[in-house]
Amino acid sequence: MAGPLDPDRKPAGPTRRTAVGLLLGAPLLGACAGIQGPFSGNPSPPPESSGPAQQPAAVGAGQVKVGLILPLSAPGNAGVAAQSMKNAAELALAEFQNPNIQLLIKDDAGNPQGAQAGTQQALDEGAEIILGPLFALAVPATAQLARARGVSVIAFSTDSSVAGRGVYLLSFLPESDVNRIVDYAASTGKKSFAALLPENAYGNVVEAAFKQAVGRKGGRIVAFEKYGADRATPARNVAAALGGADALLLADDGEALVGIADALTAAGADLKRVQLLGTGLWDNPRVFGSAALQGGLYAAPDPSGFRAFSGRYRAKYGADPVRTATLAYDAVALVAALARTQGARRFSPEVLTNPSGFAGIDGLFRFRADGSNERGLAVMRVQSGGSQPAAGSPKSFGA
Repeated sequence: MAGPLDPDRKPAGPTRRTAVGLLLGAPLLGACAGIQGPFSGNPSPPPESSGPAQQPAAVGAGQVKVGLILPLSAPGNAGVAAQSMKNAAELALAEFQNPNIQLLIKDDAGNPQGAQAGTQQALDEGAEIILGPLFALAVPATAQLARARGVSVIAFSTDSSVAGRGVYLLSFLPESDVNRIVDYAASTGKKSFAALLPENAYGNVVEAAFKQAVGRKGGRIVAFEKYGADRATPARNVAAALGGADALLLADDGEALVGIADALTAAGADLKRVQLLGTGLWDNPRVFGSAALQGGLYAAPDPSGFRAFSGRYRAKYGADPVRTATLAYDAVALVAALARTQGARRFSPEVLTNPSGFAGIDGLFRFRADGSNERGLAVMRVQSGGSQPAAGSPKSFGA
């Protein structure tokens, strides 16, 4: 059954049910090397210097105008990610049958001043909704102007602190990963949990989500530690308590995660006796190659959606997309579908927060009233050289 973001879906009447009640399901964090910031999925904010600002562009000839704010002139990985997301947005427009939208593409250079200027331009040109910015530090500038006009924002930041009334995040949030992996572990009989997390912004978000998720499932936390430069001491403390744990959550990526596993082993932990759990940051070749992490489980999307998208992207642009490119594709496909089916209230909070959710490249997602999101994730198992699904993504959201 086609979801509302299916570009081949035929026009339907402007009912809430036909527009947003149809689903599919699954998403992912993770993984284009060098394109992640402290919250998985976002490129690192650019340094102060950047290239010349790109000229605004309008793509499409539809009547519904949509602002797209990206750091196109930012240097390094940020600019690379922005260009890939712009390409993906244009690909969505091309693949959606006769979309009635026009993209007003603005360059924010990766800073609040640029976001403010780009947002103001888009609003003055009649934008009914704003997609972007990418960086958390730029979102408030966009949000302030959009709220004053009663215009909704769908931003791409992975920092949930910038979400709020009328500002929705279409991104890969650590909270979704933690909820999915803890729920799955509990469903397989795990009741006693331990965690060893990094002392940084990402670790703080994972900590809060972990404690809430374990409590919600009626489990108990037998050991909890965070590490900075000193990994050995926290690892020893967790290793000493692992005898009373069924599962151990580790939330770091690549080299750091392998180093933590090695520190636990050096401290006497038997990692084969406990079920290792992780977040989408585990989707990394270094993790798949670690003997200590074999058999570990982490939350991620079914990779088939991204594989299919990547093939179409390569055919059009002759290069691989960054992992966050699907966010721009799904955002454009979503607004095109809503513009087709939802009438004058197409981008209202009531439509955007429909509890049935939407189906995109990365599977099922829905926006919460507080601006955060929930995604339908698969559970992947680490195997040598890659990963395999341990549990599929949900086909619909619960209440």
